[in-house]
Amino acid sequence: MSGTLIQDAVQAAKQTPRHRRPADVVGTVPPEYERVLTHRALLFIADLERRFGGQRKILLENRRLAQMRFDDGEMPSFPLETEHIRKSVWEVAPVPKALQDRRVEITGPVDRKMMINALNSGAKMFMADFEDASSPTFSNMVEGQANMIDYAAGNLAFDDEARGKSYRLNDETATMLVRPRGWHLEEAHVTVDGQPMSASLFDFGLHIFHNGKALMEQEKGPFYYLPKMENYQEARLWNDVFNFAQAALGIPNGTIKATVLIETLPAAFQMDEILYVMRNHIVGLNCGRWDYIFSYIKTLRNHPEYVLPDRAQVGMDRAFLKAYSLKLIQTCHRRRAHAMGGMAAQIPVKGDEAANTAAFDKVRADKKREAQQGHDGTWVAHPDLVPVAMEVFDAEMPNANQVLSQRQFPNITEESLLTPHTGDVTEAGIRTNISVGIEYTAAWLRGRGAVPIHNLMEDAATAEISRSQLWQWLTHGTEYKTEDGKSEVFTAAAFDALLNEELGKIKATLGDNAYAEGRYPEATEVFVKTATGDELADFLTLPAYDVLRGAN
Repeated sequence: MSGTLIQDAVQAAKQTPRHRRPADVVGTVPPEYERVLTHRALLFIADLERRFGGQRKILLENRRLAQMRFDDGEMPSFPLETEHIRKSVWEVAPVPKALQDRRVEITGPVDRKMMINALNSGAKMFMADFEDASSPTFSNMVEGQANMIDYAAGNLAFDDEARGKSYRLNDETATMLVRPRGWHLEEAHVTVDGQPMSASLFDFGLHIFHNGKALMEQEKGPFYYLPKMENYQEARLWNDVFNFAQAALGIPNGTIKATVLIETLPAAFQMDEILYVMRNHIVGLNCGRWDYIFSYIKTLRNHPEYVLPDRAQVGMDRAFLKAYSLKLIQTCHRRRAHAMGGMAAQIPVKGDEAANTAAFDKVRADKKREAQQGHDGTWVAHPDLVPVAMEVFDAEMPNANQVLSQRQFPNITEESLLTPHTGDVTEAGIRTNISVGIEYTAAWLRGRGAVPIHNLMEDAATAEISRSQLWQWLTHGTEYKTEDGKSEVFTAAAFDALLNEELGKIKATLGDNAYAEGRYPEATEVFVKTATGDELADFLTLPAYDVLRGAN
């Protein structure tokens, strides 16, 4: 960090409130939000937005320009200008003791009860997710921040009076990491100089402002997961934000530690660079597999040779996903960083022992693959799966991590990172994408971000796969296998017919009133528009957010 930037941060911290205008909250602030949205906190996040918001917008425009080049035939590749970084010898800063053993991490929304259950689950880490696992209603976001304050203060608790249950933290809990929303999102309920502020800076800023010093003193953070970056320039912006926040709040530089999710195809070609520009603050990379599949489709959307089969056939054991996973392990361990595995979406199946056993077996096999490949830990979505994943990693990884392990890796080429999965597109796969996409979007509009559907835990990333696959198959006139074994071209007429049938099933299950009150009509409109438009929308959650905040 430059001396000028440090001096600016210190000077900003010393300024009195009358010299700066705080961020403005749109509408009335309920009394229970006031301990989160304090005057000083609003000053701090406004400062973040004014200093870094402009660069964020430039980087988002760069994303758009890069996508235009991909649409025209340019392929993602290892940047020539950073070859010296990839070939030189360097390491990230030492990983703190609290993050040395991350063999099982559980993820979930920032709901109070769910946070307590996750922290008590027996997992080594808990990623509290303001992003894909949380619907960004303003109440969810602010109440999540209040929960963070209580956690740092040591008094996170919940009393469910309706059920007569009390929830308290165990003496030993998981270490918490916080995932703010991605650079592409805005928080419309808070403005700076008349414009909505970055959701990333809102989430991060409130958390570090209220909890940074307390977590540092307890040696429990502040730790973060950073989502959906597409290049090292976006990582550098996060590093600048960290530098400024630490200086402004009187926290020693390098205290903040982050893990970056590699969940976009362009970022997979810049893993070394992302580690390098964040080397004082980064501890590892994570295989964000579901968003990665979505990004693969989105990035290569114009090219029929990269059409993927049904989601169930796009596994981590082959093609571009295997190459990406191995590349991440190889890169991280060379730089002494942790290489985290991805999410297994399976959840316990109640009332069906055979199905439950099959789900657990799938998780066990997935985690064994990750541990044997060299990952230092993995993700699960449900507390009951923590022991399953823990058993596998305990058996395969006797030490705290595998950072120092010596493994032989194949040469991961640009071509291998782009190799598509082969397989079939089926009517069952189309129906699943339609039903999951609409069911999830409706739940998201009702304020829920992590939703069990068809015995899998779905979040915004899997909904993105659902609608982007439908768009890809429609755009390229992909053949699919019907339920009676015939091969047909997937057309708009076929989509409409299957959509009406799936909506009919949902209505029959719920009834007309529950269907309407459950926001299914709005969800259907958003989902269909983003799945069938002339161009593939960047994110489902952007138009959905416009609908969401219309009711908040």
